[in-house]
Amino acid sequence: MAAGNNPAFNNPAFQEQGAGRAYPTSGQPGFGAQTKYAPPAAATDAAVDAQLEGAYAAPSAGAIETGRMTVEDTVIKTIGLFAILLVTAVAGWMWTMAPVTATNPNPTMVPWIIGALGGFVLAMVVIFTSRKKIRPALIWGYAAFEGLFIGAISAFFEFIWPGIVIQATIGTLAVVGVTLALFASGKVRASKKATKVFMIAMVGYLVFSLVNVMLMIFNVPIAGGAFGMLSEVKIFGIPLGVIIGILVVIMAAYSLVLDFDSIQQGVRNGAPRQYAWLGAFGIMVTVVWLYVEILRILAILRGSN
Repeated sequence: MAAGNNPAFNNPAFQEQGAGRAYPTSGQPGFGAQTKYAPPAAATDAAVDAQLEGAYAAPSAGAIETGRMTVEDTVIKTIGLFAILLVTAVAGWMWTMAPVTATNPNPTMVPWIIGALGGFVLAMVVIFTSRKKIRPALIWGYAAFEGLFIGAISAFFEFIWPGIVIQATIGTLAVVGVTLALFASGKVRASKKATKVFMIAMVGYLVFSLVNVMLMIFNVPIAGGAFGMLSEVKIFGIPLGVIIGILVVIMAAYSLVLDFDSIQQGVRNGAPRQYAWLGAFGIMVTVVWLYVEILRILAILRGSN
């Protein structure tokens, strides 16, 4: 059957419409009903142009609209995690110093142990499960436990060496600020060669730390100090802990560079928005590590004087 003979094609929608050509109004039966006219092409073009201009004038879509990772969203999440850390750090500090009285000058180490164990367990869970699913609640929990640990260890060190916490805090902020400035200026970047050296140094440092702890547990004379070999062994009169500590601070600074680079790559590649949590988590892990190392360097220096 020819198309012109098929009743279905008699519908005006399938017929060529000229500018101003009449066709039936919707809801009116037959062709003899009241008619309306198609708008001229010029009016249609003007409407489209106005719509496009409105779209261009509208503000850019953010992380919520696009569902993609952004630097701004990562910064907000990082600030939120550190806010949780500071709150629980205050709680850890107060808990540690609560038993201290005129007759009992000994702070408790309970929050220190709870915070360290809880933070380590949650960090491992986040690291090994994030490829399948990112759980912000676990990262919040990690921040809370790390805050408890930081508050407790800070209170303990401050009790022994007054003023050490503010020194460690200033040192940490200085390293983070300089590293961020150098990265933002493009003068420092992560490279495959530097990352390999970093990984080798990390493995060596972890092995050394494990050996040092074991020697302290078995009360070996060479590791009989408060920090084991780090405080007992000296090279040209400088405690080993200071020398290794400076190298570790450099390693932590490079770890920050890797964190910044990962965030930058994630944003550039259009990673899902939830990956901003991993960026914030990585920065927190590195900053906590950096603070503890600087705190230990200062304690070794103060203890050797």
